[in-house]
This record gives sequence, C-alpha cells and structure tokens, in this order.
Amino acid sequence: MQELGIGEVVRRSGVPASTLRYYEERGLIGSVGRRGLTRVFDETVFERLALITVGRSAGFSLDEIALMFAADGRPRLDRAMLAGKADELDATIVRLTVMRDGLRHAAVCPAASHLECPTFRRILREAGSGG
Repeated sequence: MQELGIGEVVRRSGVPASTLRYYEERGLIGSVGRRGLTRVFDETVFERLALITVGRSAGFSLDEIALMFAADGRPRLDRAMLAGKADELDATIVRLTVMRDGLRHAAVCPAASHLECPTFRRILREAGSGG
C-alpha cells in the first residue's frame, strides 16, 4: 500500500493539515509513521475521512463518529444509532418545512399587517411555544 505524506492527503482530500492532526489526536485517523518530521498515512485514510465527513454532515459529533470505527480502524456502524439520527433529521426537516412555508406565506400575505393574518399569528404562537 502506498504511503502518503500529510501534504498529499491534504491535496487529495481537501481536509486542512490542522484538521488531520486534530482527527489523529482524537483517534479518528492514524498515521502509519513519519518521513522525517512529516506524518505519513496509508490510502485507507481517505475512506475514514469520507466517513467522518458524512457523519459530520448528518450531525454526528466527533465522539459519536469515533464509535463508528472498530479498534482495527474498520467501519463499525451501529444501525440503531443511524436510525436515531435519521429520526432526528426527519424532525428537523418537518420543523424547517413549517418555517419555510410560513416565511413564504408571510412574503405574499395580503393582510394589511402580518399581525392581522391568522396564519402568521399561528406561526408566532407555535414559535413562542417551542413548536
């Protein structure tokens, strides 16, 4: 397997060197050694970085992402944790959809004042009650 200096990993992944060092410090990735003062990684680092990116995009914390790797570094995805995060995303989508629809309504509402609009007043009530 080819060994890649940290600069090459940065270039190919787009992940800054400081982030790579932080991920290594957190145990999310691991270098296979050093070439002089430069960290060296094998090509499996790209798969791990991709999993970290997907996890972060889905809203997982780095601690949660760390649980997605077995001790040998291979992915170990907890299906219940994935389903739980999908449920959280569903709730966020519903909340954002309601907000989007309310904003669209407020933008075109024919009422003289938004406070006279029953739909806008409902949106305010829901926002004030936390949902």
